Amino acid sequence: SSSGAKAAYTVVDAPCSKFLKKSLTVPSSLKNPIARYSSIGTSFSVNQRLNKIVQDSIFTNRLTFVKMYSGNFIDVFRCNTMLDRFCLQILPVIHDKIKWLDLESSSMKNVLCVADYPNLYGLGLYNINEESFRCLFIDETLTSATFKNQITTLAITIDNNNHECYDDMLLSAANIVNYILTVFTNLIYLTLYESSYRNRVPLISNNGFPLTFRSSTLLKLNIKVQCFDDCLYLLDGRFNQLHTFCVDLVNLRHPQEIKNHGDLSNLKCFVLSCKEISSYDELILPLLYRMSNLEQLGLYMTISIDTRYNDGFIDGNHLKRNIINRLLRLNDFKFHICSWMFIHNQSHFSSTKDIQRTFIDFPINNIISYVDYFPEAKRSQCQIYSCPSLTPHYEDITNSFPGGFFKYVRVVSLFDEHPFEHEFFLQIQKSFPLMEELSVFNCKSQNKKQSYESDNDNQNLPLIEYSLLNELAINTVHDDYIEQFLLNTKTYLQNNVFLYIEYESLQRVTHNFTREDTRINCMQINKLKLCGERICRNSFLQAYFPFAKISYPGQFFFE
Repeated sequence: SSSGAKAAYTVVDAPCSKFLKKSLTVPSSLKNPIARYSSIGTSFSVNQRLNKIVQDSIFTNRLTFVKMYSGNFIDVFRCNTMLDRFCLQILPVIHDKIKWLDLESSSMKNVLCVADYPNLYGLGLYNINEESFRCLFIDETLTSATFKNQITTLAITIDNNNHECYDDMLLSAANIVNYILTVFTNLIYLTLYESSYRNRVPLISNNGFPLTFRSSTLLKLNIKVQCFDDCLYLLDGRFNQLHTFCVDLVNLRHPQEIKNHGDLSNLKCFVLSCKEISSYDELILPLLYRMSNLEQLGLYMTISIDTRYNDGFIDGNHLKRNIINRLLRLNDFKFHICSWMFIHNQSHFSSTKDIQRTFIDFPINNIISYVDYFPEAKRSQCQIYSCPSLTPHYEDITNSFPGGFFKYVRVVSLFDEHPFEHEFFLQIQKSFPLMEELSVFNCKSQNKKQSYESDNDNQNLPLIEYSLLNELAINTVHDDYIEQFLLNTKTYLQNNVFLYIEYESLQRVTHNFTREDTRINCMQINKLKLCGERICRNSFLQAYFPFAKISYPGQFFFE
């Protein structure tokens, strides 16, 4: 993709990221093709404008009519007149040159039905629900054998916001997958995500309705799903030619009784990402051992260690003994693993140097590792990762964080029993330029805050701009960190931020919702989730957050 491209979602390992970049990346040069069309100028005739576009292969190879805004996909066609004009004047002229289309659900039928696309092989369809997908392919043009057979690469994001019943949502997602594999009979690459990064595509119901979809042509699957059951179902033989499987799980609870224990000899590349795992030895390692011909592996996860059965962190020795020496064909291994455990009566604690020594003879160079101990929480953790790190989330970052550039990370959490200073947050912003969600856990007051205030130096602090942040959780923090994010001399927040915060802390920091230097950032909040016991509904609060939907304890947001 071109310089400045923003990946809406990105996979967590190189073998899959190349595929996903093609699927879900909106190049900066194509983010607003309508604006580009309009900007040619009114002095040209329509034919001159069309000729200029036709000669631009960058424009005609891939047309992208969606863009990301505050974590959601939106249609760049802002009015029907603009859509009609483009469909009538542009697409019939360049239809035979188009190889890829990225479309939002509200305009996809207009674009797909206006012309034949003989060289089209790739489709990106965004904010799809079951009804819109079904209606789309009732059209005779789109159900023709030619169109169905020529699409080999498909990227879908599902919009499930209209389902209040969880089982209805599950059935809808399964039906969409079934539609996809029924309509596109020669599909080779499939990317399937929820429209929002924080959501996963749910496939498994407690009621156990059967998943009937299958494909004998699919080679690469990239998907975000809810649980390990979903992962096992997708590996039960329904995709018998699958050689690349990239999956992101929201949890790793113990699966239901799924009879799925055979060899996965076709798999050459496997990438697994999960924010929290408590059954690593029981579930993950046995799954890997079924992949006898695996050549490329990516593991990105946080693992809780049960000290009753294991007495150490996941380190280089563990990876060599349990993964590298067991997967004999493995030639490309990338990982980012955070392992943590509670501290009980251990007499020996591994240090950062101890962990680093386990990677001395490791077959991969450039490994970062460090250890943190939290005596108040009686907990310790160890971070290990190959560079460059390709993880989509980085959990429990502390003051020990060595820095670096993490272009794939979307979700970040910060935790420490020592203060975070302004310079630390500046480093976080620089290290994670595409961060969309941030959670902070720190109850210690900032050490440098008083010196800044006594020197009247707040104005000279470098302003930290979170250009893509759309969710901020600061409900378990000292008041200093609420000031850190709400003071307009320290932080600039973009529009449409979901703020999760404790009411009394917010009231204190904003001087009962009257403080001027926190007002600007509070006006950027579009959702405010309050927690705490002593919450008073008052007009000052709503006036201070004029554009926010406010949710009190016990309430939930519904889109």
